[in-house]
Amino acid sequence: MSFCAHCVQGVRHEGEPEGKIETIGGVKCYVGTPAVDYPKDKVVLFLPDVFGIELVNNKLLVDDFARNGFKTIAPDYLHGDAIPADAMSSGNFDIMAWFPNHTQEKTRPTLDKLIAALKEQGVTAFGATGYCFGGRYVFDLAFDNVISVSVVAHPSLLKVPGDLEKYATSSKAPLLINSCTVDQQFPPEAQAQADVILGGFAPGYVREYFDGCTHGFAVRGDLSDPAVKAGKEGSFKKTIEFFLKHL
Repeated sequence: MSFCAHCVQGVRHEGEPEGKIETIGGVKCYVGTPAVDYPKDKVVLFLPDVFGIELVNNKLLVDDFARNGFKTIAPDYLHGDAIPADAMSSGNFDIMAWFPNHTQEKTRPTLDKLIAALKEQGVTAFGATGYCFGGRYVFDLAFDNVISVSVVAHPSLLKVPGDLEKYATSSKAPLLINSCTVDQQFPPEAQAQADVILGGFAPGYVREYFDGCTHGFAVRGDLSDPAVKAGKEGSFKKTIEFFLKHL
């Protein structure tokens, strides 16, 4: 497994986070709670990129989901060792040296602890949205049918076509993929394979495509670029619509 240069590049967005840091089942989380009444038995798991819950962009997205009526929880599955936000502009962070301490074997148990704790609190349905690094975990949770709805934006660390074929045969969760023009992690040929393999997926499959965008656009794209701004806003809108339909 490998990463691409765009995995550690991006722009820090502006805004004041409105959610709260909470500990759930021993797991530190950033939590967005709707200001209006919402179904207490449903939760959206927000699985962040390598910049973790510390990055303001991720917090603001969690807040946006909560603003649309979904209790949304972003776990610190990087155990306080997310890549610093400054790396987005420096361009010299060695992500391959960082990765061995953040493999699935070391990070997935944190998700399992959180999900178990939420189930004890009465949550019965989970949606998950994963960005870059987080997309890998959406697939893994869907393989185990832990989640009811899956959304990924420019996913990293997928094995193509293997993971797509496994999704088609083992998961029952409808899947939305938000894809883009320039993405070494999920390039056009992988996007085309997804359409072929999952085109007849009974629970539901949708792939959205955002022209003029690069890997990372949905969470840390340069919003001064009209195409990227449209992609970021469009992918969020499609994600909300998908959760409203299926969760």
